[in-house]
Amino acid sequence: MLLHGGGLSWWNYREEAELLRDEYHVVLPVLDGHAGSDRPFTSIESNAGEIIKYIDEHLGGSAALIGGLSLGGQVLLEMLSQRGGICRHAFVESAMVIPSKMTHALVGPAFGMSWGLIGNRRFAALQFRALHIKPELFEDYYRDSRAVSRRDMIAFMKANTGYSLKESIRQCRAETRLFVGEKEPRGVRRSAELVRKYMPDWPVTVLPGYRYGDLSVNHAGKYVQAVREALGNGACREAARNIVK
Repeated sequence: MLLHGGGLSWWNYREEAELLRDEYHVVLPVLDGHAGSDRPFTSIESNAGEIIKYIDEHLGGSAALIGGLSLGGQVLLEMLSQRGGICRHAFVESAMVIPSKMTHALVGPAFGMSWGLIGNRRFAALQFRALHIKPELFEDYYRDSRAVSRRDMIAFMKANTGYSLKESIRQCRAETRLFVGEKEPRGVRRSAELVRKYMPDWPVTVLPGYRYGDLSVNHAGKYVQAVREALGNGACREAARNIVK
């Protein structure tokens, strides 16, 4: 199961799913409040509980591996906090667990002033380039950005900038790897360090030259290689070492 980043959608992991479909049952949920979702966004905690319920009802109560990017990574960490054995392996990419009070406070006003531009194709292209996502995903990004309501956009962005790691994460039993791009904001790198204080056995892989989402969005082949190696021999550490070769 692979959980997309905030403001993106299932196509975040489309290439990974296509590469893995003949080997594994791959599930690509749409997070609450995003284009195609069946319910509005309320909280990271609620979304995590909903996905756990789906796993209980449809996947026998656990998954072999769950990966998550940014907001999806926060939802994954929350799932691991709520149910430590929800999966055997976990890949957490670019997840913030240190709240940013200033950014959190500015989310509402910022979107209030710029919301009228969301449907503007030129404005969307500027935002898209700032995210450094490969060009072939622009149409997906543009379509789904326009489909998200202002209420949902503000809600999940505020949740993203206000999430804190739970003490219950210490009960997690999944073999978990943290992935952080070398060029990501300092807060993301500091968040990985904080997670390590809770879970010192969780290795952190710093990806040279990578930005937000680079691994899963732009380097699907490397991501899939890590998935295969982790599920093939249970060695997340070896899988991560191979990514940065």
